[in-house]
Amino acid sequence: MSDYQLPKVWESPTSMGGAWGGLNQPTAGARFEQKLPRGDKPFQLYSLGTPNGIKATIMFEELKELGVTEADYDLYKIAIGDGDQFGSDFVAINPNSKIPALLDQSGDTDIRVFESANILLYLAEKFGKLIPTDSAERTEVLNWLFWQTGAAPFLGGGFGHFFHYAPEKIEYAINRFAMEAKRQLDLLDKELASKPYIAGAEYSIADIAIWSWYGRLAQDKIWDRAGIFLNVKEYKNLQAWTEKIAKRSAVKRGLEANYKPINNSL
Repeated sequence: MSDYQLPKVWESPTSMGGAWGGLNQPTAGARFEQKLPRGDKPFQLYSLGTPNGIKATIMFEELKELGVTEADYDLYKIAIGDGDQFGSDFVAINPNSKIPALLDQSGDTDIRVFESANILLYLAEKFGKLIPTDSAERTEVLNWLFWQTGAAPFLGGGFGHFFHYAPEKIEYAINRFAMEAKRQLDLLDKELASKPYIAGAEYSIADIAIWSWYGRLAQDKIWDRAGIFLNVKEYKNLQAWTEKIAKRSAVKRGLEANYKPINNSL
């Protein structure tokens, strides 16, 4: 049992410990001046190959696969372990300091787009691809897109953190979030028993969003041995869907995208 006692008012510890403890602060905003590079492509994507980050690169590659030549992008690496996401230019695009962040410079005025699900939705609506026009079908895609935004924090910030990143293994926390992760996996497995894609008959941005987290987990490619720990092989419908999407040429290109380096400071 822990001997931790709740204080009356919480104060930030001098050190959190763990893989990301040194980056955590209880305040938002830029921590240093930064000049992010810009290329000449219509879209400037600042990201990293994390489950949230790959959503954007997969989306761009899917659009190009569909013949949308205007969906060209420059891709820059935001090394979150080094704190690039706290630079002034990045914070100007995403005040929440999370990747991916997108700048659409194709029009008269630059448009910033942040939150990975919103990037998918923005691009889908801009080009009329990977989202249905029928109201009921579109709503079902959005149901699952927003499901992913609400569910994944329990998987990543909950299970993944306590299973992989936390400086100590806390049985209660691991059990709590492993239980929720298994429930989510079971939900997807049951849904995929009766349809080829998560929102129905057609591949959509909902599949991109969910595959980037749950498909990669089903492949045991997030956190060391997490797939074994959660016995992901038992979810046969999820496994079949995962493999089908993994075979897509655009998905392969999105995973293999080349990130250009940035120069952190002015």
